[in-house]
Amino acid sequence: MGTPYCIAVDYETLENDTVTIRDRDSREQQRVPVTELRRIIGDAVSFKRIFEKL
Repeated sequence: MGTPYCIAVDYETLENDTVTIRDRDSREQQRVPVTELRRIIGDAVSFKRIFEKL
């Protein structure tokens, strides 16, 4: 339970329109364009992906 992803908006966001996505469980981080954020998070939390892990 809880929030599986954190989205960090920082000084770099203003410079190049990117944000950092942090995975709570794996602690992985990836820098992604703001324009791709909705798709990336949508894919990550989709029920299809969740059921594939089961």
